[in-house]
Amino acid sequence: MEPFWSLILALCLFGGGYGIGSAKVINQGNQAIVERLGKYKRTLQPGPSVVLLFLERIAVEETTREQVLDTEPQQAITKDNISVEVDAVVYWRINNLYKAYYDVEDVKEAITNLVITTLRSEIGRMDLDETYSSRSEINKHLSVHLKEAADSWGVEIIRVEVQEIKPPQTVLNSLEKERAAESQKKAAIYEAEGEREAAIAQAEGTVKSLEMISKALLEKPNSQEVLKYLIATRYVEANEKLSESSNSKIVFMDPKALTEAMTDLMEIPELPIKRDGGNGSN
Repeated sequence: MEPFWSLILALCLFGGGYGIGSAKVINQGNQAIVERLGKYKRTLQPGPSVVLLFLERIAVEETTREQVLDTEPQQAITKDNISVEVDAVVYWRINNLYKAYYDVEDVKEAITNLVITTLRSEIGRMDLDETYSSRSEINKHLSVHLKEAADSWGVEIIRVEVQEIKPPQTVLNSLEKERAAESQKKAAIYEAEGEREAAIAQAEGTVKSLEMISKALLEKPNSQEVLKYLIATRYVEANEKLSESSNSKIVFMDPKALTEAMTDLMEIPELPIKRDGGNGSN
């Protein structure tokens, strides 16, 4: 009887060990592919499952959650033959593990190569200036092309974003100088425009002042005395401004000559006085 019970015990131990070894638990957010004798059998979902020892095996267990693929910076040539360094980040996930495992050798490498190729193609269609202003357009085109190709791999491309477009330092220095020159040009134009408008305004003010003075003098009976007063006032103001200047020099003039010069300057013929017209002679 002892051999019989020993056999039963051995079978029980073997069965228990086989059952424990066959039990598999797939974590939440993952899927697994089971192969039987080297051939696809089924896809395991999250939770407990049974995989027959010696006959079946878990070929791959992969997450179905969203993943991030950050590509290394790559060299690309713009339409105007400028070499730039670009990189992108891809947000993706597996929605069909069977296709992702059997239809492509390495899905991550395939996505990376596809991103690099498509990114270089998009950069090659644009000038350097366009690449900065059309980043959203590049992202959109990348997403469209990647989704079409990745769908056959059982992969969903959620979004693609270009992180950086970096030209060589020599190009950056040239662009900086160009921007500085453009800024100086605009500043010079604005300054010249301001000076021109100021000169026009000053000229218009002078003309208007002369018109007002002329009108006032024509209406005043003592217009010659008023005009002499204005000339003398201007003369005194000019001398005061000259004395305030840092570059001013002291000039000694003969007071008599100065008086005669002022007298000659103010000897202006009497201006005609506007009077009311009449039929009689005056």
